[in-house]
Amino acid sequence: MSSSPISTEIDFTRDGKQTGYLRLPHSVNRSAYGWIPFPIACIRNGVGPVIFLSAGVHGDEYEGQIALSRLIQDIDPKDVKGRIIILPMANFPAGMAGTRVSPIDAVNLNRAFPGDPTGTPTQIIAHYIETVLMPGTDLHVDIHSGGSSLFYLPCSMPDWTSNCKMSKERVTELCHLFGAPYQISFDEDQEGRYISAAATRLGIASIGAELGGGGRLTGAYADIAYWGTLRILRDMGCYTGSLDKAPKLTGTEVLPVKAAQFAYAMDSGVVEHIVALGDRISDGQQVALIHHPETPGQAPTPVFAKQGGFVICLRAMGRVERGDCLGHWGGESAA
Repeated sequence: MSSSPISTEIDFTRDGKQTGYLRLPHSVNRSAYGWIPFPIACIRNGVGPVIFLSAGVHGDEYEGQIALSRLIQDIDPKDVKGRIIILPMANFPAGMAGTRVSPIDAVNLNRAFPGDPTGTPTQIIAHYIETVLMPGTDLHVDIHSGGSSLFYLPCSMPDWTSNCKMSKERVTELCHLFGAPYQISFDEDQEGRYISAAATRLGIASIGAELGGGGRLTGAYADIAYWGTLRILRDMGCYTGSLDKAPKLTGTEVLPVKAAQFAYAMDSGVVEHIVALGDRISDGQQVALIHHPETPGQAPTPVFAKQGGFVICLRAMGRVERGDCLGHWGGESAA
């Protein structure tokens, strides 16, 4: 039995489609006996694969929130074999505020795992996800974007460790089925604080995605998430409905991302990108200028790529401080 203070009216063992909330008691000035409502859905039909879908881990990332909300509306229980658990706004307070971290405790949910049932609200929901929602699932799918500060071309991300029950080759195959034109992989989360690390700790493979951002919703990228998730559910044997309206799959370019392929501001100012998403850049190439309008007469500071590659992500905000990420690239450098 979970030690979490969270309760829910959802019965995860019952057939049919249920929608409701995870209720975390939260007493504040305006509401002495209130609770934080984390939206959730469970669609179940008999015995079969169990899939956990999440989005809104960061509240200012909208493509996944919209795609999963559409799936909740559209999936008919008769087309399900097994169980699908859908958490479209995993960090609900951040989602309502349109911020990366929760306005209640200033905690980043994707750095809060394995969580703490006696901690702050974000730590409590992290603990509930890892100890209640994830155990017993066959696959986790988690949809992100660049949020307010970054913008990504659409890409999938395999998360796998040697203890996962699913093979690495199978995870890669499912990433291709997701349908994003690019697939990226980062250096491992050494501290195990991400939601994907929570899955792999339990032996569950996790497929992530980065789709758009810039503090806005890109509908075409939400469509990629919607149809890509349905394809994965279908291939896993959890969804038996039609995919006749799904876009045709195209090729996927694999772009491993190394630490040396990130660019950071080393001074404050206003960034001007001089490379664009989709460019392939060389080692040492200049990628941006940081302007200093607050200091008359000061020349812009150039920013160079330590290691080049295919530009998959760029900062969406103009104003920067020292240490802010300006973007990153992956794969091979230009010749």
